[in-house]
Amino acid sequence: MVVRKLLVANRGEIARRVFATCRALGVATVAVHSDADADAPYVAEADEAVRLPGNTPVETYLRIELILDAARRTGADAVHPGYGFLAEQAGFAAAVVDAGLTWVGPPAGAIAAMGDKLAAKALLAGVGVPMLPSWTDDDEITDFPVLVKATAGGGGRGMRVVRDPADLSAAVESARREAAAAFGDGTVFVERYVEHGRHVEVQIFGDTAGTVVALGERDCSIQRRHQKLVEEAPAVLPDGVRERLHAAAVAAGRAVGYVGAGTVEFLLAPTGEFFFLEMNTRLQVEHPVTEAVTGLDLVRLQLLVAEGGALPVPATPPTDGHAIEVRLCAEDPAQGFRPATGTLHRFAVPGVAGEFAPTRGLRLDSGVCTGSTVGVHYDSMLAKLVAWAPTRAEAARLLAGALARAELHGVATNRDLLVRVLRSPEFGAAQADTGFLDAHAEVFAPLLPPDRLPLAALAAALAGAAARRAEAPVLAGLPSGWRNVPALPQVVRYATATGDGIEVRYRLDRSGALADWSTDPPTMQAGPVVALVTAAPDRVLLDVAGVRRAFRVHRAGSVVFVDGPDGATELTELPRFPLPRAALAVGSLLAPLPGTVARVHVGVGQRVAAGDLLLTLEAMKLEHPVLAPTDGVVADLPVPAGGQVETGAVLAVVDPEEAPR
Repeated sequence: MVVRKLLVANRGEIARRVFATCRALGVATVAVHSDADADAPYVAEADEAVRLPGNTPVETYLRIELILDAARRTGADAVHPGYGFLAEQAGFAAAVVDAGLTWVGPPAGAIAAMGDKLAAKALLAGVGVPMLPSWTDDDEITDFPVLVKATAGGGGRGMRVVRDPADLSAAVESARREAAAAFGDGTVFVERYVEHGRHVEVQIFGDTAGTVVALGERDCSIQRRHQKLVEEAPAVLPDGVRERLHAAAVAAGRAVGYVGAGTVEFLLAPTGEFFFLEMNTRLQVEHPVTEAVTGLDLVRLQLLVAEGGALPVPATPPTDGHAIEVRLCAEDPAQGFRPATGTLHRFAVPGVAGEFAPTRGLRLDSGVCTGSTVGVHYDSMLAKLVAWAPTRAEAARLLAGALARAELHGVATNRDLLVRVLRSPEFGAAQADTGFLDAHAEVFAPLLPPDRLPLAALAAALAGAAARRAEAPVLAGLPSGWRNVPALPQVVRYATATGDGIEVRYRLDRSGALADWSTDPPTMQAGPVVALVTAAPDRVLLDVAGVRRAFRVHRAGSVVFVDGPDGATELTELPRFPLPRAALAVGSLLAPLPGTVARVHVGVGQRVAAGDLLLTLEAMKLEHPVLAPTDGVVADLPVPAGGQVETGAVLAVVDPEEAPR
């Protein structure tokens, strides 16, 4: 059957990715969207769109009957599940087929066989795929450290590393809650944890004639909270490992009669041994790096195979060059990389050669654009940026440079972390394992050094003055703060993203040149002589000790975004005469982001110690613990379990004055 109209039962960048291939093939497209996604780019790009009333995944993207009704109403004859949500639910695949539609994915039986990780391990062990020991009974575990894993789903949800037996029970309970929220199934098991292992996975593809091939492997070892951040193809492997990895992956695919795109994931030990982790029965987030080195469009192959066609690739497809992908996420470094929300006032990456298709150079697969709103209901990933180059070193340099120069304004991101990882010596030497981020605290530092913040603040102040002069109804050509007898400097106060403050003082002479300047606090080392070359509302050029430095400045209300040669910063201009506001009670703990209070672990009047768990906030499919900042007594818990909160809402009040002496 030829697919003529395809419904994508997903959202964001994967929906845009599938739509791009459909446009190239002449296939009509249908989007489904929640209320929060009504204005998302993927909805606008579809030929037709159907609303799924509500916002949470349970109300919308996990409702099989609503998805099938949308297909019926629009006349779609095929469904692509994307990844996440219903993509790995065998019941959804079966329901699509039962409705007379073409399912662009593996058979329901293969999904079911691999969806239960314990059953999958038992099945694949029988065909010779290497396995790690695992347990379902906590009392049988004698070998620590271990990894608690969700039986269903993937993406790092419901995973916890446990090194101390005393922490096992709490880790299991937390993993169960997170897995239930993400997949609707809270079943977990425990597996031996391999120190200094690497996460290497093989992209397989099968057709209805029984052909299963390996399209190469990817290294996905750079992870945080068991979620991948950096992926690359091909992996740098010891001699002989690649062939054995591919053979094991193909054996796994054949064991379940696999059809379509899938990924077999392995843990590679320092000894060169590897062990099966899981099989993802869907297209992976990191599929673009495989597309980059093979030149294949994997979504096109998915459609071809779903239509009953033979897989048009050799058993060992040739590869060329090296590709690296990073996941750019809405996360706030100042809040421990908690998911961030807000409006993207500017989203621009320089040098992009193409989007959503195999591309040499830079490829951008994004679910957002300038003006998009990032909410609390879904995953925090904004985009994937992929670099292809003839060599691994060139790809890393290209990717890091584009990220560093990107203008990402309005929502905090993990951009600086990604750049530092790509530029780290260990990554450059292909020596990173899954514990890389735990062992390298230096990569969490912002790109902009603290002693360069004053220059960025000065650029913001000068750009602001230039904007005001340009908008002035009269005498617009006069320098800011001009006086017949210049004496007092102009003063601008800013708050940084970390909550600190910086005050800029500057004075221009009669010609408009920078006469003098200073900041408080004076974090820049004394010595450099700074001269103003030009100042416009969106660009300031400074001469710093004989070296010209360009700063791009973008204002959105009172917030100023400055992108300079050393890094980017966000500054909020403070009013000269702030209005008084009510003071918070001492010991108030505020919500770092919008979300739902999942559980309250203490009661009013209860004595707590610093670090005790008070409550759990759930946002963007993750649990965020709220801990007591000091010894004291819980004085107030204004939000009950199940309550919705916005950023800055008081979650609890711990009175330190009542602490036991």
